[in-house]
Amino acid sequence: MSYEERLRRARATADEAGLAGLLLPPSPDLVYLTGYDPPPLERLTLLIVRPADDPVLVVPELERPRALDSPMGRRLEVVGWRDGEDPYELVGRMVPAAAKLGVGDRMWASHLLGLQRFLDAGGLVATSTAVPLLRAVKDSDELGLLELAGRGADEAFEEVVGLGFLGTTEAEIGERLAALLREHAHDGVNFTIVGSGPNGASPHHEPTDRRIGPGDPVVLDFGGRVRGYCSDITRTIVIGRPTPEIREVHDIVREAQEAAYRAVRPGVPAEEVDRAARGIIEAAGYGESFIHRTGHGIGLEEHEPPYIVRGNADPLQPGMCFSIEPGIYLEGRFGVRIEDIVAVTDRGAVRFNEAPRELVEVV
Repeated sequence: MSYEERLRRARATADEAGLAGLLLPPSPDLVYLTGYDPPPLERLTLLIVRPADDPVLVVPELERPRALDSPMGRRLEVVGWRDGEDPYELVGRMVPAAAKLGVGDRMWASHLLGLQRFLDAGGLVATSTAVPLLRAVKDSDELGLLELAGRGADEAFEEVVGLGFLGTTEAEIGERLAALLREHAHDGVNFTIVGSGPNGASPHHEPTDRRIGPGDPVVLDFGGRVRGYCSDITRTIVIGRPTPEIREVHDIVREAQEAAYRAVRPGVPAEEVDRAARGIIEAAGYGESFIHRTGHGIGLEEHEPPYIVRGNADPLQPGMCFSIEPGIYLEGRFGVRIEDIVAVTDRGAVRFNEAPRELVEVV
């Protein structure tokens, strides 16, 4: 999909939501619609997308050359403002003061407060609320990059499990994973979670100097970027032979993950996928130990709509991509999580991760 087509769709989406425009600061939304990726600064940069008028990119004058050199810089109106001028008054002249406007979630509070001097604060709503699915349906190029990122994450996992865990620290494994992601298609690393033994019961555990010992289950959750698009995968392994309890918990999580995957198809409310996974875990008696949503959308951001969570009745559409990652966390003992990125198709879903989902025993 071209940037022009994305902008046309954004204008239509805003109109359908009853908005007079979208005000988008430096963010994945700006990159998605124009290809322009400036740093967030104290000087205001803002893309104004209006259903009834052409889009306008407002930039500091010293940033104007870079904006013009961006993919859409010569195909939309770029308006510069100089230090000493009031950029908020400039924006206020471009949009109706009393209109309902969608404001990008990444906008700094200082910029939002500046705009409120010229716009009706009561009419400003978050784009994540007003147009949450603006970037949710991926085009073929985006799907290709997400698939490439998923394949690279699979290859990183395949290599790391052969390098030996016993006696190493969580931090050392995290460094290995980061290096392997870069070796396999990724041009950046977003995060590496390595939770061994009791640390695995903390879903967002930061790797520490804890040494991994015999019998430890280890949660490996890691991801990076391929040309701006994210990977995110989780697998739980065990050092040596698992106890019956560890194997049982892992089997439950694996069954829940598979049930959620089978629930994916066009038209199904997002919360039904969450319900499919959660039902398996609750039936096994571990409902209180599944402490987060089943999944999150992914693309230019690690976490973006659609969110696979109770209460989200948005119907799934072909091209949507999200994680399926149920988990069970037994505080002070261990945790298990299995995560794949999937894409909705006309017939159901496809996985972008195919690393083994069974409990892998490593040394």
